[in-house]
Amino acid sequence: QVQLVESGGGLVQAGDSLRLSCAASGNTLQTYAMAWFRQAPGSEREFLAGVYWSSGGTYYADSVKGRFTISRDNAKNTAYLQMNNLKAEDTAVYYCAADATRWRATLRADFGSWGQGTQVTVSS
Repeated sequence: QVQLVESGGGLVQAGDSLRLSCAASGNTLQTYAMAWFRQAPGSEREFLAGVYWSSGGTYYADSVKGRFTISRDNAKNTAYLQMNNLKAEDTAVYYCAADATRWRATLRADFGSWGQGTQVTVSS
């Protein structure tokens, strides 16, 4: 199991940027891919972006492609989500996920470890 702690959320204005961080600890050797999801009240958890730990290769949901960038720092056991040009509809709790072994994993059930979430609120 991998323990994940997100940070970097907050209240911003539309058009602003934020960088979320996800610090991993525990059995990080099992990590194949790490991803970011978000969930707004009353909505299903939505996949945003994924990164393969070894190669750094990335994949994105169409809804955020071009605005959000996922990356990882292997030495720090940390993944990041750079979010630019934020919109009011981006308001949600953002979650980091790990312990996926499938290629291009995008489903909640694909990931075995989750962080506690960090709130991002975008005001217009």
